[in-house]
Amino acid sequence: MRPRSALRYSLLLLALAASAAIQAQPKTLAVCTEAAPEGFDPARYTSGYTFDASAHPLYNALAAFAPGSATVIPALAESWDVSADGLVYTFRLRQGVKFHSTDYFKPTREFDADDVLFSFQRMLDPQHPAHDLSPSGYPYADAMQLRDIIERIEKIDEHQVRFVLKHPEAPFLADLAMPFGSILSAEYAGQLIARGKGDELNSKPIGTGPFVFTRYHKDAQVRYAANPDYWKGKPAIDHLVLAITLDPNVRVQRLRRNECQIALTPKPEDVAALRQDPQLTVLEEAAMITSHAAINTRHEPFDDPRVRQAINLALDKKAMLDAVFGPGAASPAVGPYPPTLLGYNHSIQDWPHDPERARALLKEAGAENLRITLFIRNGTSPTIPNPALAAQMLQADLVKAGIQLTIRSLEWGELLKRSKAGEHDLSLLGWAGDNGDPDNWLGTLYGCDAVDGNNFSKWCDAGYDKLVKDAKRTTDQGKRTELYKQAQHILKEQVPITPIAHSTVYQPMNKSVHDFKISPFSRNAFYGVANQP
Repeated sequence: MRPRSALRYSLLLLALAASAAIQAQPKTLAVCTEAAPEGFDPARYTSGYTFDASAHPLYNALAAFAPGSATVIPALAESWDVSADGLVYTFRLRQGVKFHSTDYFKPTREFDADDVLFSFQRMLDPQHPAHDLSPSGYPYADAMQLRDIIERIEKIDEHQVRFVLKHPEAPFLADLAMPFGSILSAEYAGQLIARGKGDELNSKPIGTGPFVFTRYHKDAQVRYAANPDYWKGKPAIDHLVLAITLDPNVRVQRLRRNECQIALTPKPEDVAALRQDPQLTVLEEAAMITSHAAINTRHEPFDDPRVRQAINLALDKKAMLDAVFGPGAASPAVGPYPPTLLGYNHSIQDWPHDPERARALLKEAGAENLRITLFIRNGTSPTIPNPALAAQMLQADLVKAGIQLTIRSLEWGELLKRSKAGEHDLSLLGWAGDNGDPDNWLGTLYGCDAVDGNNFSKWCDAGYDKLVKDAKRTTDQGKRTELYKQAQHILKEQVPITPIAHSTVYQPMNKSVHDFKISPFSRNAFYGVANQP
């Protein structure tokens, strides 16, 4: 019996050693994503792809949204008080929070009030030494008129800051939880600026987030390591890889081969087969998304509302939704944002599909035989899963109204750049809400202050703008609702966009992935996610 017992004991030891070795191996989560980030400073951009690579893994803001929710919760600010008049927000900062330590930066202190002041004052103050590091400005801060909202930011002590507003701002806390509110290291920025290398703030990021940037192979992949000192605890995975994979077919192939454990934005027609794969799980969520075509109102004849109305009348929306999003996978967009949000105007009716009426309006406006150009992005996105097919269907619809449409397919960053510059006639876009507040659509996309930013229609209506600004400056929900309903009537009459769909997001992943939650804002954050085969 002795030899057999010894053998069993040895085998047991070997099994335990093998198990320990497996557990000791680095845990990597690879995510096949749809587009490359524009950079790694969230305040400089508006793209969800950029936020997936920057704000969510690398940074924290003062506040955050609870996973899978629009509920605002504490983050770098562990608590806050708001004055009775809604003008003063006092934030008590979390202590013991460490900035990332890398081969290009070793912090000498922990996060404190100076980092909050730096992160916001660079956006607010044109004279700030870091302000011009963003040549195109700070699009969210500019579109939200942050300078007209914040009177001043005061450092009370190392662990308290006070925001004093010029007027009440109903969505202010939710705004601070958005990616543009990410807190950067003032110490790191100061060192870079002193060395004349300030732009490295955007290419060699330092934050307080759950993952530490390791390297970026342009247009190929971004790699991160788990932050061992993260204030909420070390992530469940050791390494995170964002594998940039433009083709949705290739993303699915890589998912099936387990080269990626999560593949973003599958084609709707692939979802049924993915559900049947025993190695995969497919989550779904009706997200806060509106896809639309932005009509450049600065280009003639689109400065005439009759021409914009004709484009809306020409679109066969039901056919497009069934073909592009899949039957039952999207609802038609009538207004600018999903009907579940505050102030949605249910009395507004959708444009009917009426190409003859569209043709008559074009004749009335002197815009017959119109030739226009549509910008679309290559690849896919959560907001429009098949831009090429959507463009082709719009092209066929417009021909029936006498409009010749040329389609130009651009890389995502180039599409944004050219659309912001106003080079388009139409631009096929989508907007995933950032904070669950109507102003995130009505002000950010169509406000007069956003015409050089996210307002790709370049449309400015003084009456509309006043309604939207008045709405966000009152905390009376009844008043806000009524003002937003009035603003939507103006949008319907003036039609700076062609609303298309509110879509469902599908997320296929390997069954080894645990605790991933789809965000209502179509964000992809991987803290708390485990990859355990």
